[in-house]
Amino acid sequence: MSTHLDQAEAGDERPGGDASRLTAEGPTSARLAPATRPAPRRIISVVGNGSLPPGDPRVRLAHELGRALIDAGYRVACGGLGGIMAAMCEGAASSPRHREGDIIGILPGFDPTESNPWVDLPIATGLDHVRNFIVANADAVVAIGGGAGTLSEVAGAWQLKRLIAAYRVAGWSGKLADTRIDERVRYPNIPDDQVFGVDSASDVIALLEARLPTYGRRHAGIGLARTR
Repeated sequence: MSTHLDQAEAGDERPGGDASRLTAEGPTSARLAPATRPAPRRIISVVGNGSLPPGDPRVRLAHELGRALIDAGYRVACGGLGGIMAAMCEGAASSPRHREGDIIGILPGFDPTESNPWVDLPIATGLDHVRNFIVANADAVVAIGGGAGTLSEVAGAWQLKRLIAAYRVAGWSGKLADTRIDERVRYPNIPDDQVFGVDSASDVIALLEARLPTYGRRHAGIGLARTR
């Protein structure tokens, strides 16, 4: 009597039934050594004004930054809505290196269709303002302008030990650029740790290349903050 195991040993003829991949240890792909897996691409969050008047120069800065980040091989994330978020996403989508899934929108509501049209991966959190902390927990955070929501995201990124850049423009990014949020020592080996001020997309890319490898710590919880 033939069994499924007999068919697999003989070479299953069904689509996807390659018997050579069926072993006692499971599919070949599941046994790849960590060293053979490609390193995950870094995610850079961009935060700023949720709405801006036509012709505002910060729209151009966000568009240029989105494109530059994808050009440089990063993925991007944001709150997924309008203003700086939409301009950055549109710029990212215009990059010749853009791939599906590169643009992540972390939405405050429950409806993924509320994202701007350039978001590849809308994540409807239903968390309202609390979703700002998820936006802040990227590999790095870049602020362009912004109001209270942007302030909360930058403050969250500071608490979460993220690398932070802020454009020297109107809004909270300009107020926070080249400063420290508070006196905590986030990285004892980085004496100039701060919200790094930038003026252009090229400044951001240079900062990421120079600094991102040294900003690898992660927040371990309030009670454990002093032990890591």
